Parts: sequence; C-alpha cells; structure tokens
Amino acid sequence: MFRSMRFSILKLILSFVFISVFLLPNFLILEGQATENFEEICLIEEIEKSEKTLSKNDYQALLIKCEKYYKEQSEIIEKDLNKTAGEKKTLENTIWSLKNKVKKLENEIYESNLIIKDLGLQIADTKGSIDDISLRIDDSKEELSVILRTIYEEDQRPLIELLLLEDGLSDFFSNLVALEAVGAKNKELLSHIKGLKSYLEGQRQSLDTERGDLENIVVVRSLQKQENASLKKEQENLWWKTEAEYQEYLKEQEETKEAVAEIAARIFRLVGVPDAPTFGEAVQIANLVTDRIKIRTAFLLAIISQESAMGRNVGQCYITDDKKGGGIYKNGNPIDRIIHYTRDLPIFLDITKRLGMDFAKTPVSCWIPNCIKPYSSYFCGASVSSNGSIACYKSGYVPFGFGGAMGPAQFIPSTWKGLEDEIKFYTGSETPNPWNIKDAFTASALYLQDLGAGAQTKTAEANAASRYYGGSSSYARQVANRANCIQDFIDKGIMSSYCNDLIF
Repeated sequence: MFRSMRFSILKLILSFVFISVFLLPNFLILEGQATENFEEICLIEEIEKSEKTLSKNDYQALLIKCEKYYKEQSEIIEKDLNKTAGEKKTLENTIWSLKNKVKKLENEIYESNLIIKDLGLQIADTKGSIDDISLRIDDSKEELSVILRTIYEEDQRPLIELLLLEDGLSDFFSNLVALEAVGAKNKELLSHIKGLKSYLEGQRQSLDTERGDLENIVVVRSLQKQENASLKKEQENLWWKTEAEYQEYLKEQEETKEAVAEIAARIFRLVGVPDAPTFGEAVQIANLVTDRIKIRTAFLLAIISQESAMGRNVGQCYITDDKKGGGIYKNGNPIDRIIHYTRDLPIFLDITKRLGMDFAKTPVSCWIPNCIKPYSSYFCGASVSSNGSIACYKSGYVPFGFGGAMGPAQFIPSTWKGLEDEIKFYTGSETPNPWNIKDAFTASALYLQDLGAGAQTKTAEANAASRYYGGSSSYARQVANRANCIQDFIDKGIMSSYCNDLIF
C-alpha cells in the first residue's frame, strides 16, 4: 500500500513537470497574444514599419484593430473632456462666488470702519461735553460753597450787631431768604448737571461698547476675507491645473483624431474595388469616405447612383478635338462640341496627361439634348441610349449647356481641379483620378459637404443636391428617392425591385 501511494505521488510530480515544461510556455504565449499593447503597436511609426514586413491581409487586419483602438480611446478622451469641462465650470462658479464674498466682506469692513470712525468722533464729542459739564459742576460747587459760607456767617452774627448794622431787621431776613433761595436753586442746577454728566458718561460707555463690538466684527470679517481669499487662490490654482489637464485632453483628442484619420486613409488606400463596383462594394467604400467626411452615406450613394448608376455609366462621348472640344458619341457619330473649350478643356487634357490616359479614349458626358418642335420655342427632354443614340419624338433636338463631366461623380474638370488638394489629403493619391471610385466618392463627399449636406437634414440635402446639378429641384427629388431606398437597405438589409431598378 505504501509503495502504491508513493507511485501515485511520483506520477503527480511527473505530470506537474510535464505541464510546466510543455504547456505553460504556450499558455504564456497565448496570454501575451491576448494582451497586445496597442498603445505601442498602433503608433504611426510602427504601422509604417509593419507595412513593409506584413502581408497585405495581415497589415489590413492590424489597421482595422488600430482604428478600433483609437476610436475607443477617442471615446474615453471625450468622456474625460466632458468631465474636466464640468469640473472647470464648477470651479469657475466657486471662484466667482468666493470673489463676490471677498468683495462683500471688503465692503462690509469698509462700512464698519466708517461707522467706527463716526463713533470715535461721537465719543470724542461726548467726552468733550462731559469735560465741559465737569467744569460747570466745579463752578456751581464753588458758587454754592460761597453762598453756604455767606449764609453760615450771617447765621453766626450776634443779634445786636445785626440790629446796629442793618437798616432794619426785615432787610436782614430778606437778604437771608434771598441767599437761601439762590442756594436752593444752585443745588437744583448742580443736581441736574450731575444727572446730565451721568447720562453722558453712560452714552460714552455705550458708544465705547458699540465701537468695541464693531472692531471685533471687523476683525472677524477680516479673518473671513483672508480665509475666502486664500480659498479663492486655492480654487484658482486648482482651476489652472484642471485647465492644463483639459488642454492635455484636447491635445490627446486631436492626436487621436489624426491617428484615426491616418489609419482610415491607409485602410482606404488598401481597399481595392473595380471600376464598376457591386452595390456592397459601393456601400463599403462610401462608409469609409463618410466616416471621415461627415455626410450621410445613403445620400452620397444616391448622388453617385443618380450621376452614373454607381459608376456604370460615366459618359457617352469621347473628346477627339483638343482645340475646340468636339468629338464623337460612343456609337461613332460626330459631335461638334462636348466640353467648354476655354474653361474645362485645358484642365481635362492636363488631368488625362498626368494620369497617363489617352484623352481621346476617355469617356465623358455629352451635352444634354433638348427636343424642339419646328418653328417653336417649346423644349422637352430627350432620351439617350447606352450607346449614345438620342431618341426624340419631336422633330429635332438642340444642345443644352456643355458636357465633359468625368467619372462616377460626374465632375467637370474645373470643379475637380479646385478639389484636388483635398482629395489628395483624404485618399493619399498623388494624382487624384476622377475615374477612380475612391477618388470620385471622396470628391463628391467633399463637394456635397461644402454645399451644406453635412447638416444631414432633408432640407440641407435637398439644397445640396439641387446645387450639385446647377439648381434643379427635380434632380433633388430624384436623389431623395434613391437615398430613401439606399437607407432602407443599409438599415434593413433588403431592397425592393423598384429600388433596385431605380438605383442601377
């Protein structure tokens, strides 16, 4: 039994060794793979290195991961920004409140000091009055003492003397009564003056107490002012720290947006689509475009559908005359003028030359034919077949405007030229190509955004669509119908036969 137990323990030890040697390293490898450091591997410099070392599929997968990482970081930063902005606002309110409290205390201290100063003057006046009254009391006491002494002396005189010296006894008694009356009056005045002095001394004491209380209040308010000023200073310092943090978040947000834009551009350049993409491919490329240029995907696709049936019809004419802009229809019929020969023809020739294309074999739009009755000014639209043949049930047709629009987005050369730098920025194309799906989608999105479609409202899109086609409300309504069909497909994944026929 003991040997059996020892054998079991030995098996456990060997099993642990096996797990440690063979399985643990693999587990660590898997764990390492599961915790990729996106902060490092998604740096633009590292991505540039990876482009040279990874296969196209692995590189695209890395870009998608990094795009997701940066978008998540952007959301986190946005939350931090909102939180910091709220903290800033709270601190600003606190600082404002403390500033007002300090100002209020300053006013109260100033007011109290004025009252204290006034009380000091009142106390000084009262003290002066008390001093005057004290002198009057001393004078009254002196006068009273003289009267009393005189009365006393009169009382001490012998009767015989009084009889000999005075005119009569009645005069003596009259003088004595007068002296006593003056003495009594003086006593009464002295008592009144003493009462007034006592009152004034009470007033002075009350004023002293009031001034002392106010001085104590001023001391307390001064301390409160210092405390609030100190707290205000602390809050201001905290605000500056919060502001620095907020600015740092803004910087991070900007850097993250730039990284997302750079990675999106790289993904965009990697995506390959044919000249005439399927609807799914068109949606994919439109999503990539509108992720960076903020217009509605369905609206962009509706414009492209309206203009060229998703790139399937990019023009029915070829320019063969590099001087006047004339050429031929696709069916070989001659056409004396296609493109505006001063405004657009030189730019068209330059674009095709830079792209290494034969301008005479590059399809562009024809001018728009209008049917006309003979000897009449009545015009109506004509139909043009896929081979360029014009069907007109009236007697004939006249040219309307100029053609020369290029590619899926149907830009005339002069308009395309004005957008080339922006197209380069978004697509990375050295020479933007009007017949390239990605470049065309980007150009259309940029132009529509400039026309106000970025607001993504029905009114804004209708106005943008109308201006895209030179001010046609009918064109705008057709684009809106197509956009509704495409939005339904994007939202629900289904498309009616009506919508399918309309879009393609």
